[in-house]
Amino acid sequence: MRDAFFRVAAATPQVRVADPVYNREQICRMIEEGEKNGAGLMVFPELCLTAYTCGDLFLQSPLIRSAREELAKVAECTKSRNMLVFVGLPWEHRGKLYNAAAALCDGRVLGIVPKLNLPNYSEFYEQRHFTPGMRALTMTEWQGEPVPMGSSLLFRCRQIPDLVVAGEICEDVWVPCPPSIRHAMAGATVMVNCSASDETVGKDAYRYSLISGQSARLMCGYVYANAGEGESTQDLVFGGHNILSENGTVLAVSKRFEPGIIYGDMDLERLISERRRANTYPVCQDMGYLTIDFSMDTGVMEKRQKERLLRALDSRPFVPHDPAERSKRCEEIFAIQALGLKKRLEHTGCTHGVLGISGGLDSTLALLVTARAFDMLGLPRNQIHAVTMPCFGTTDRTYQNACRMTGELGASLQEVDIRKSVLQHFADIGHDPSVHDVTYENAQARERTQVLMDIANQVNGLVVGTGDMSELALGWATYNGDHMSMYGVNASVPKTLVRHLVRYCADTCGEDALRAVLLDVLATPVSPELLPPEDGVISQKTEDLVGPYELHDFFLYHMLRFGYMPSKIYRMARIAFDGEYDGETIEKWLNVFYRRFFAQQFKRSCLPDGPKVGSVAVSPRGDLRMPSDAVRRVWMEDLKNLGKEA
Repeated sequence: MRDAFFRVAAATPQVRVADPVYNREQICRMIEEGEKNGAGLMVFPELCLTAYTCGDLFLQSPLIRSAREELAKVAECTKSRNMLVFVGLPWEHRGKLYNAAAALCDGRVLGIVPKLNLPNYSEFYEQRHFTPGMRALTMTEWQGEPVPMGSSLLFRCRQIPDLVVAGEICEDVWVPCPPSIRHAMAGATVMVNCSASDETVGKDAYRYSLISGQSARLMCGYVYANAGEGESTQDLVFGGHNILSENGTVLAVSKRFEPGIIYGDMDLERLISERRRANTYPVCQDMGYLTIDFSMDTGVMEKRQKERLLRALDSRPFVPHDPAERSKRCEEIFAIQALGLKKRLEHTGCTHGVLGISGGLDSTLALLVTARAFDMLGLPRNQIHAVTMPCFGTTDRTYQNACRMTGELGASLQEVDIRKSVLQHFADIGHDPSVHDVTYENAQARERTQVLMDIANQVNGLVVGTGDMSELALGWATYNGDHMSMYGVNASVPKTLVRHLVRYCADTCGEDALRAVLLDVLATPVSPELLPPEDGVISQKTEDLVGPYELHDFFLYHMLRFGYMPSKIYRMARIAFDGEYDGETIEKWLNVFYRRFFAQQFKRSCLPDGPKVGSVAVSPRGDLRMPSDAVRRVWMEDLKNLGKEA
């Protein structure tokens, strides 16, 4: 198994009521199919060896005996298959019958998990046939040998320490305090549920939200296998509604009323990372659980995984793909930004806002946010001072866009040409203006910040910062220049999302002239415009220097959100950006990302305040308390051999 991706499957065989021989044949056929598709964990429905709808036939010895005989054949089918399998069947123990699931691996019955909560309402009458399962551990008999039985069982893979599986059965997850809560507290990372949940109108939506919600609450993987075709339809119909969920995200869901198998690759490292991050996640000891170890050949799994990863890897993790969801996200973020600025203006008593407007994406978004904040406060927009400060690299296109946009929004435009000031500064410090080095560039950025701060003092205003989170992650900001402001509204907005926020404003502003200028801003290359243009066109493109922002945002998300190894992020990027960037390009910019991220923490350690809008942020006060002198060695060591990979 590579990069902690583990393939799971939920299978619904076509069954015959009270025919364990036929049902075993279907189960074994699916196990063989699951093996070919690389599943390491396979879950079958509740009582699938007999079918769920046997009624009083469950009390017949021939059916109980046949189920045990066929279980032995299913167990034999798992031999050398590199798979943990859960199969539902009626299980007799000490003269009582239990609705149970058998955990099978490599020809053995590892344990028996009984159903704790037996429904006896509406169409269900399980207490007529079954005894509620025991929480405490006991030993039951299987082929003359003792086998552990009880709900307090954990199944742990020796080769994959993060793979700890626990089981519950159907109704167990519908009750107020499901067994899976205790399982997770005891260390289980993946829950399995052998279920027989019938179909009624609207029940599928509730079931979907129940399973996804439970996986989110417990920060676990959840494999839900439901009964389907072949069950008796005397009163009920079963749809085989199978669900694979990981921490609230549904990885796969079956089409109802069609028996079959669904597969998904769960990221065990992601689950562990979430639990590690959440210090309110309980750590419980001595809960009376028995851990049963089993083995798997991870090399076989890795080989199959290389062929295809059964999991969507989003190349733009900050940006929803669905247009409706993206618009909703943009409106929510826009409101958070504006409310944050509104509160800061109220608290400081500032009635004016001051910001540099360049005609680029970041300053455009900051101006739009400031306009909304002023509207919320009932302040006139002409008290927003949009300052354009042309210098050596300013192009006519960005200058005109800045002026037009300020006018369309009703803000006050102020132009301060800083060329003379910067040239005087060069003379003062003895710098040759023909040398276009970092001093040449940063002097312009710091002069602009000084102008903004002094204008803010003149008008009792607050300087609104424009820099975004992606720039802060890379340190692509001039220290004590554009790096500094009195409130940074874009501080936790990644560059890939800035573009969509501006587009959202263009689409919803309802003003043709404003929409036109916003669309032209979107079409303009990202640039600090600190070097002279060539033939009037921008000569300094940011992404040519630091790399594509879609790559850096991908790296940033997976590094900060989940703490992944660089090698894993690289391999994930290869899949996510297939057809956009080759491996060599991804490796190049991944090295740049780690180098800059570690070297530039000193800039992030003294950031101005700004509102958090998402799950990833770099504020030194909350989300990233990282020492400025941290060494990147262990991260870079992991990157050394990437070039040798196919």
